[in-house]
Amino acid sequence: MRDVAVIGIGCTTFGEKWGTSFRELFLEAGALALEDASLSGEKIDALYVGNMSAGRFVEQEHIGALIADYSGMASRHIPSTRVESACCSGSLAFRQAMIAVASGLEDVVVAAGVEKMTDVETSTSVDALAAAADREWEGFVGATFPGLYAMIATDYMNRYPLTREQLAQVAVKNHYNGARNPIAQFQKEITVETVLRSALVADPLRLFDCSPITDGAAAVILAPLERAREFTDAPIRILATSQASDTIALHDRRDISTMDATVAAGRRAFEMARLTPSQIDLVEVHDCFTIAEICAIEDLGFCQKGEAGRLTEEGETALNGRIPVNTSGGLKACGHPVGATGIKQVCEVVQQLRGDAGRRQIDGAEIGMTQNVGGTGASVAVHILGRA
Repeated sequence: MRDVAVIGIGCTTFGEKWGTSFRELFLEAGALALEDASLSGEKIDALYVGNMSAGRFVEQEHIGALIADYSGMASRHIPSTRVESACCSGSLAFRQAMIAVASGLEDVVVAAGVEKMTDVETSTSVDALAAAADREWEGFVGATFPGLYAMIATDYMNRYPLTREQLAQVAVKNHYNGARNPIAQFQKEITVETVLRSALVADPLRLFDCSPITDGAAAVILAPLERAREFTDAPIRILATSQASDTIALHDRRDISTMDATVAAGRRAFEMARLTPSQIDLVEVHDCFTIAEICAIEDLGFCQKGEAGRLTEEGETALNGRIPVNTSGGLKACGHPVGATGIKQVCEVVQQLRGDAGRRQIDGAEIGMTQNVGGTGASVAVHILGRA
């Protein structure tokens, strides 16, 4: 297996992109990645595109072919594959692209993600997202994702020391980071009081505990590490990629306050990279709801179970903390175009490791990690990247 590096990244701004179509979003991100890698489209050998539900959001299927066509690559007949794993789709597109390059089957590969979620009414988008849970056992009886994560939060808060104020501080921190990210959907700082006074969605989760409905796209370009400096002076090496699964329904889990798929994927990634949590300089985790960040910090091994609330309160996960979490603003502030989120996480880590993250830059960052979740943890992907 060959070592693989990221040689180019591109990301649209995230938000409600009323004037931009689904295909235009992807083309913008792809063009930015090609420009970043000083590369022409003729050099691309394959495309892997993460997308959860274009059929529901924009009534378009056959996404791989669509992207190849509108990227100008259909005439070259290169393979273009759509990857779907709910909100984990982007990370698994990245993983498949990495495997393709590492195996030697392909050399220069695009991994991308795209979602256009605001072209339908909110009720339709909520129902489409609910399809990432168990439709018969959860969705059929009215369980939405806020409701399912509220169950996780309630269980957690009954078993571990987490106050409502500590949970709110996750959102406060991520909005602070998002206010320093030019692509973020929400670039405004908030207070704990803002969170606690926002509308109740599913007790104990309030509006500001929840990630938004978002349009956006992101793309990265991968190549063998041995060739990476043909394209960039700052290649970022992929040290590990892992994937794990769990039951799709919460009621079948061993413990709903612990995402066992995150534990397994994290452990495998650390073993592959020959690293420990203490060696990670920053991590992008899947904070679709504030409780998800609390669980992720613990399940990846950055602290013991029940300690994440205190770590957040004490500033240990802030930009200047011991383990900065969600420097991009996370899903909460940067936004959550579900198919693109996993790729955006990689883009953020690459920017940090290059030293290009501006006002949210982590000094001396050399190793970064991403954790992307599908559903309530039925699928999880973890990646570790390092400066080459």
